[in-house]
Amino acid sequence: MKILVATTNQGKLKELSEMLDSDIEFKSLADFPDVKEVEEDGKTFAENARKKALGYASQTGLWTLADDSGLMVDALEGAPGVHSARFSGSKDKNRGLLDHKNMAKLLGLLEGVPDEKRTARFVCNLCLASPEKVLIETSGTLEGVIIREEQGANGFGYDPIFYVPSKKKTVAQLESNEKNEISHRGQAILHFKPLLRELLKKNT
Repeated sequence: MKILVATTNQGKLKELSEMLDSDIEFKSLADFPDVKEVEEDGKTFAENARKKALGYASQTGLWTLADDSGLMVDALEGAPGVHSARFSGSKDKNRGLLDHKNMAKLLGLLEGVPDEKRTARFVCNLCLASPEKVLIETSGTLEGVIIREEQGANGFGYDPIFYVPSKKKTVAQLESNEKNEISHRGQAILHFKPLLRELLKKNT
């Protein structure tokens, strides 16, 4: 069974394939250089995940797993939200550089906001679709606090400034197995796995 994961982000592909640990060959968008990019113009993470899954499934003929995820900061009324990946407005292709620009913008906006008001959550919506229809949708969240400077070298995105009180660490200071247990993507996948197993049983 082949499933396309609608990302070119190798970090995300690795995380998903580690957590799903099933007999599936996961492909990424890097394997399909001719596909047209599906515009993520939805107002919610769920809408974007659905749009990507259906859009890439119809182009490739493969079942496609898409996730839309991001950071919602209470003091910023839920921003960056669906704009998390390009929050700084930078078109930089270097992922690490882009992550740093996004974090710098966020920290700038939160300057002067006291610690107790810096609450935030990572949100992840997963959608698996065939070319014809949505097959599975799940979601997950991780609650935390935005700290004032980067800590830790693991992970990607906003992980170095997202502090998890129960772990007394930022997400970027967690080992990958620790992160997978508690992360928003980990939670979404936890709900997703049994549904995928049932679906595969019906289709084999």
